[in-house]
Amino acid sequence: MSRVAQMLIKTLAPRRAIPGKSILEPSVTKLRVNVFDLDMLFHVNNGIYLQMADVARWDYLSDLNGLAKLRSKRWYPVVAAATVKYKKSLKLGEKVTITCRVLGWDERCVYMEQVFTNGKGELSATAWIAARFLQVGGKRIDMPDVLELLADDAVPTSPELPDAVRDWARAVDVAPR
Repeated sequence: MSRVAQMLIKTLAPRRAIPGKSILEPSVTKLRVNVFDLDMLFHVNNGIYLQMADVARWDYLSDLNGLAKLRSKRWYPVVAAATVKYKKSLKLGEKVTITCRVLGWDERCVYMEQVFTNGKGELSATAWIAARFLQVGGKRIDMPDVLELLADDAVPTSPELPDAVRDWARAVDVAPR
C-alpha cells in the first residue's frame, strides 16, 4: 500500500486515543517496508522517510484524540521545515519503528523529533520537523491555542529546545522573529 493511501485510511479511521496521554509523551508507530517504498537501488527512497514520518505524526495526533479535536475547529497541521539524517538503509520487508516526540514549541511552531529504527533496533534515520497549524482558509493558528486544544490537562511549559534544534529553526527561518 502506498503511504498516501495509508494516510487516507488513518484520516478516515484513526487509531484509538490513549486516555491521559500527554503531548510530551512519545508516540510509537510500527510499519513494514513495502515495494512502493523502494528506489532503484532497492532501499527506501529518501522521500519515503518523510511520508513515513507523516504517518507517524498522524498516529501521534490520534493518540491524543487530536485529529477529532482539530477537525472540530477546522484546523490542520502543516510542515514548515524538515530535515532528515540517514544512518542505515531500510530494505524491503524490514520492520520499521518510528518514535515521535515533541522537543518543544514557540508561539509559531512545534518542533518534533522522529527516530526510525529497523527490526533489529538499529538507528536508520532521525528527522526534525517544524510544524504549524492553519485553519481552513489559511489563517495561522498560534501554538498556545493548539496546545490548549490538544492537552487534556493544563498545557505544560515547553521544554528547552536543544541548541542544535534552535539553531536549525533559525537557519531554515521558522523560528520566531
